[in-house]
Amino acid sequence: MFLSFPPSVSMQSELRITTIKQEPYTVSKGTQLEGFCMDLLSEVAKKLGFKYRVQLVKDGSYGRQDENGNWNGMIGEVMRGEADLAIAPLTLTAAREKVVGMTKPFMQTGISILLRKDISEETGLFDFLTPFTVETWVGLLIAYLGTAACIFIAARLSPCEWSQPQSEQNRFSLLHSLWYTAGALTLQGAGPHPSALSGRVICCSWWLFTIVLLACYFCNLSSSKSSESTHLTVKGFEDLANQEMIEYGCLAGSSTLAFFKNSNNPVYRRIYEHMERSKSFVSSVDEGVRRAKEGNFAFIGESVSLDLAVARHCELVRAHEVIGMRGYSIATALGSSLIKNFSVAILQLSEAGELAYLRSKWWASSCIADKAKSPTVQTHSIKGIFLILSLGLGLGTLLAVLELTFKSRRHAVEQRKSCCTVLNEELRLRLGTSNANRPQENVDKDKEKP
Repeated sequence: MFLSFPPSVSMQSELRITTIKQEPYTVSKGTQLEGFCMDLLSEVAKKLGFKYRVQLVKDGSYGRQDENGNWNGMIGEVMRGEADLAIAPLTLTAAREKVVGMTKPFMQTGISILLRKDISEETGLFDFLTPFTVETWVGLLIAYLGTAACIFIAARLSPCEWSQPQSEQNRFSLLHSLWYTAGALTLQGAGPHPSALSGRVICCSWWLFTIVLLACYFCNLSSSKSSESTHLTVKGFEDLANQEMIEYGCLAGSSTLAFFKNSNNPVYRRIYEHMERSKSFVSSVDEGVRRAKEGNFAFIGESVSLDLAVARHCELVRAHEVIGMRGYSIATALGSSLIKNFSVAILQLSEAGELAYLRSKWWASSCIADKAKSPTVQTHSIKGIFLILSLGLGLGTLLAVLELTFKSRRHAVEQRKSCCTVLNEELRLRLGTSNANRPQENVDKDKEKP
């Protein structure tokens, strides 16, 4: 259903639209312009049935009033009749509403802070775990339990470690194997040490694994702590105003600057006075984003524009605090009959979900993963040492089985029995849980009791 223009408007051949280049609202693609505002203009034109011609604002400014009361930028062109409409991220303010007509907002925004992630993030309680990923910690736990189990099994199977299971107590119980493995993990050791070749192979593999793992851990921990030593936690505007380590500023001549200038809030007044005193203004949003990426600078600007910077630059983050909520509107000449039809069309697009779709289309994030923090050790980056440990555990367990097999063959020849029979007896004796660990003399004493 088309909305109808008044006769005086519908007779015009086409509407003159002024805009300004700012990603992703209006960007150049060859000789054409595209972006959120261009898509919005196209959708509104379909609903209202008009033709249009887009031109870039001559002075490259949004529109502000000078000391003589004259307006420049897009607002000035609409006031002087050089353009019928101005479509851009134009903030709806009282000063602009007095000189031009503003439609219903097509996007809500506010004022927030853009910083590097290493400046805005707070040190966590469990940051000592960050040098390794969750997968690496899980792999370490599995390796620890697996090594302790292999030491326990090898100590029971190897006749060089436990030669007389009938009368000799096994030194490597399950608890001692766990304690011994934990002691080696902390480079402390916990005797007695294995005497069999199989146990020594397993222990050497675990010691090598431990040295490499600890070296990776402390290297990443020290690098992250050294980089965090100069970090500053900034969560909002009060934190920003109460520090002097990093500089901050906003877009010169913007509505954001006017908000701080006209505010009676003591915190906001301090922020404005600091920016005015240090002249830390930027000439464009791109410059503010660039300085924020370089570090030691916080860019104060429209939250929607800052969200775009975060989506494009993974090392940046926007503070959660948003103040001074306002909207972006389309500007027309004061008293123009276009305002009503454009406002209705914007509301229809909003109710139909078209504005939300355009927002997701042009604000899509290009960040695949969070790479701002110090790189943590991934499981795949140290998978070689896990492989060496696995081979060592397998080789040690195999040597224990071979040591027991050789002893069984020797006893089988002496006792004139089959090797399998003697091996089965040895396995039952060594892996039994009854009196296998008790000295033979204690067993004899039990038999003498009435």
